Amino acid sequence: MDSNAIDELLEDAVGNGALPGVIAVAGDRDGTLYEGAFGRLSVDGEEPVRADTMLAIMSMTKAVTSVAALQLIEQGRLELEQSVCSVLPAFGELQVLEGFDGDTPRLRAPASQASIRQLLTHTSGLAYAFGNADLLRYYRLCGINPLALGRAMLDGVPLIADPGTRWEYGTSTDWLGRLVEALSGQDLGAYCKQHIFAPLGMTDTTFSPSEEQRARMMELHARAPDGGLARSPFESSIEPGFFSGGGGAYSTAGDYLRFLRALLCGGELDGERILRPETVELAFSDHLAGAPLPEIMRSAMPELTNDVPSLPVRQGWGLGFNLLLEDIPGMRRAGTGSWAGLFNCYYWIDHATGVTAALLTQVLPFFDARIVQTMLAFNGAVFSAVDDDASI
Repeated sequence: MDSNAIDELLEDAVGNGALPGVIAVAGDRDGTLYEGAFGRLSVDGEEPVRADTMLAIMSMTKAVTSVAALQLIEQGRLELEQSVCSVLPAFGELQVLEGFDGDTPRLRAPASQASIRQLLTHTSGLAYAFGNADLLRYYRLCGINPLALGRAMLDGVPLIADPGTRWEYGTSTDWLGRLVEALSGQDLGAYCKQHIFAPLGMTDTTFSPSEEQRARMMELHARAPDGGLARSPFESSIEPGFFSGGGGAYSTAGDYLRFLRALLCGGELDGERILRPETVELAFSDHLAGAPLPEIMRSAMPELTNDVPSLPVRQGWGLGFNLLLEDIPGMRRAGTGSWAGLFNCYYWIDHATGVTAALLTQVLPFFDARIVQTMLAFNGAVFSAVDDDASI
């Protein structure tokens, strides 16, 4: 792959202030096609971004937790149609938030109990406070910190819809992580290290970074009103002993590419298998069962995320992945699985072209227009380079 055009693209993005620093990677079934690191760890410092820079990957953790659950399904310890409450009785006590009578939440019992499949597809009825104004109001009335990662974001926090009735982005994968812990007898960090990270040689991926790894961490930035970048005031507390399956992992771009390539290769990389090919195929099949996707993911906390419009193509949801159901010309093909992380990290796995890639930085709010433009240009440049190689 000719990397010059991609290098120039990313250097320009850093130079014009779209990003403080960035690491981008691409690979195919045979190995790494591209790796580039540009910019600085902090706009206030001189330390450069490197290939081994650590990042909080936030919701890119969801793919890892989903794979952990799929491993348990392969082992017969879990079934897709099994109710969540059959493993985690506390889930069965959750009610649906219908509205408010003054400052009193109005709750009712759900029409049905959510299944494991519905956790994996975000159709369980759970939401995030930053994307649902009613749930954010509930958090504030109950004294729950919407920025904290801990049991308070799960225990007793209501659903905002009956399971199976619609897609809503939320804490489903955190509950999935709890489920992995309950069935495996390990905390999520230990389970993922033993069954995913170590087999794939992901030596820098962890839920509990060391001091040495923290020293390599990129600083979190925020987009200022004038369009510039500054260090972010965002502070998220993590409850000791809580491993967030929805957003608690840290990694490097190279490590995460190994995970992506394993999924691209049908669940195996360098002789180490984490999933069977048929399980990967199932994960990259649409499981929405008629539950509608929103045209726009509305933001209730603009300091964390912008509104996120849906792509103007048919989409679905697999077992842990957003799915394209038709081609985007010049970019991704039907069947591509993708998602992102809150700090403007993005990845995709395109089985049709045999290419996977990721672009990672650390900037709030999510879906920053200039970073999204950079990500799409990177996607197009990778596709063009692969297309050129195939025509030779």
